[in-house]
Amino acid sequence: MKKFINFAVLFFCTVYSSIVSGQNTKTNPEITLFLKDNACLSTLHFPKSVIRFYTRNDTEYAWVNVANKPDQSEAAVLLLEYSYRFGLSLSDYYRDVVSLEKLRKLGSISAGADMKGQAMFDILMTDALITFINNLHFGKYNPSYSPSYIDTNYINKFRSDDVLQKAKNDGDFVKSVLEVQPKIKAYKDFQNYLNIFYSESHCTETQAGLEKIIMNMERLRWISIQNTPYILINIPSYTLEFHQKDKTYDFKVIIGKPSSKTPLLESSVNYFTTAPDWKVPQDIFVKEMLPKILKNSRYLADHHYTIYDEYGNEVVTVLSKLSEIRRNPYRYSVRQSSGYDNALGAVVFRFPNSYGVYLHDTSQKQLFNKNERAFSHGCIRIENAKELASLLLKNDGAENNIPVLEAAMKDYKRKDFVLKHPVPIITVYLTCLIKDGKPFFYEDIYHLDPSLENKFSLNK
Repeated sequence: MKKFINFAVLFFCTVYSSIVSGQNTKTNPEITLFLKDNACLSTLHFPKSVIRFYTRNDTEYAWVNVANKPDQSEAAVLLLEYSYRFGLSLSDYYRDVVSLEKLRKLGSISAGADMKGQAMFDILMTDALITFINNLHFGKYNPSYSPSYIDTNYINKFRSDDVLQKAKNDGDFVKSVLEVQPKIKAYKDFQNYLNIFYSESHCTETQAGLEKIIMNMERLRWISIQNTPYILINIPSYTLEFHQKDKTYDFKVIIGKPSSKTPLLESSVNYFTTAPDWKVPQDIFVKEMLPKILKNSRYLADHHYTIYDEYGNEVVTVLSKLSEIRRNPYRYSVRQSSGYDNALGAVVFRFPNSYGVYLHDTSQKQLFNKNERAFSHGCIRIENAKELASLLLKNDGAENNIPVLEAAMKDYKRKDFVLKHPVPIITVYLTCLIKDGKPFFYEDIYHLDPSLENKFSLNK
């Protein structure tokens, strides 16, 4: 249900003060009364943020009858009216109540003549701007943070009422507000495209294409990592980008099958290891590998696998033991030693996460020749893994270790390379990107678009 605030209802929520005369014309007791009325506050999107904002300003007007900064108030209203240019919906910002026309009308009324109307407008405009700031920064449908959580907490040192206060104090209000947008290059590309789209009448983007752009801008607002360098893996495009301050390096990747999806996550690569061995995930061992072992007595030796019991002891796979393993497979585990045919290839990049996934080289390099590369069990395989490892060392100020890296990969010798400055890594799901100034659309391989599209359609 859309939050449309009817002025008549709001008037009944407040009690007109009998002590209006003699008050400072900037301070409106109606604002104070409203902020103490829970029923009225429940009509706002971010009531706690609104209270904090007015409390620090002694419940003075923020937008109406502000003699020293009238242009700022008009700029703020225009920013809301142009919210569609940022892929947001005007319906979220009281578009039938907060307008430039009403701001000017209320501002022309003498102080105290319509204190209720002025106070209600001022409060709704504040809530609209706080909502706009939160939507720009966190998105509207953020899966990690609900509106009530955002309203209550500092999240990565961010709070919208702080931003709004700073913007009011700064010389350029609009610039200060728009600074809250994501700094990710893909987002900037989307925003630049929208600016051109709404400024040039000859743009021919379809409504469906425009909605796809807006939906993927929303996804990028869910990301907290903003500064370079960072690694961004986009699942639908099967790509990895290593973003540095002045340059971006592109790599092909293989991602998880629809039945074993690569998760969306944020973390940091803190080290990588050459010549890794591979502890086979239990489900892969039981469901995929064990049938092959039972069928072919040479399978383990041919692929350099070793079976271990629950105590970590190596198991000799005689026929009787294989029968025991088949009856109780979850008591056993499998490891693959390092080498040219190891599933992790010559190097694996580690980053903490709750999914048990990682980024790694692969022995099946021929798969990178395919356009669609959803083949893994959830981990990400990267083409030219040595190049990424070298770039990470260079970024870490350890360029002199690159020959050591190359030798260890060539000879399959295990060595850990710990980064002094871990590099953020993000996996995202963008079914559209801007390439050379034009939208490029990707297949929705995990079928994640419809649920988000439905939320946007309900918000119209």
